[in-house]
Amino acid sequence: MSVVVVTGANRGIGLEFCQQLVARGDSVVAACRRASPELQALSLRVVGDIDVTSGAACARLAEALAGEQIKLLVLNAGVFESTSLASLDFDRMLHEYDVDALGPLRVTQALLPQLQRGAKIVFVSSRAGSIADNSSGGIYGYRMAKAALNMAGASLATDLKQREIAVVMLHPGIVDTEMLRSGMSALTHRVSAADTITASVAVRDMMMRIDELTLSTSGRFLHRNGQMLPW
Repeated sequence: MSVVVVTGANRGIGLEFCQQLVARGDSVVAACRRASPELQALSLRVVGDIDVTSGAACARLAEALAGEQIKLLVLNAGVFESTSLASLDFDRMLHEYDVDALGPLRVTQALLPQLQRGAKIVFVSSRAGSIADNSSGGIYGYRMAKAALNMAGASLATDLKQREIAVVMLHPGIVDTEMLRSGMSALTHRVSAADTITASVAVRDMMMRIDELTLSTSGRFLHRNGQMLPW
């Protein structure tokens, strides 16, 4: 059976991906550190204790999927911890890079043998990772990690082309999630409540971009509305 795997699946965008994928009839495997009641209420399989900064945890995820083929891998797990230039915390920034940039690549490497020919890989990125679009500065760790994530996705798109595996980096918009709310103090002059959208709307639109994804469009960095974003 072909399955869809979603990381960071217990809340926010990841949980919404699971809800919409299950609703349309996909067989979903939800990977997360700790399952939430909302996730456990869905008709899917949960693989818990998955920390994307741990190679051993990623290997356990691959073991849990032994014998199954993956048709869609949604790499959503992420953190937002950055502070301003006046109060940079390099340990937190390293953790952010480990989760947001290296984590998705770790998971992908672990699951490569189980990705079927014609599979799709989705990196939930951010417009904050666009160098050309950066006109407001700040948010150093998050911006740098997402820029690195985009580079990883672009390389994977090239390396996996012979296996007919397509890759896309998607900006979901400014989504009203717990992660956003916890980081609002760092975003006060950049984001207002009026700028935000719900996870339901963000995932609905990203699902359209995923369904449209082909090998010929692999490697692109897209807004959820389909607009190509600058690197």
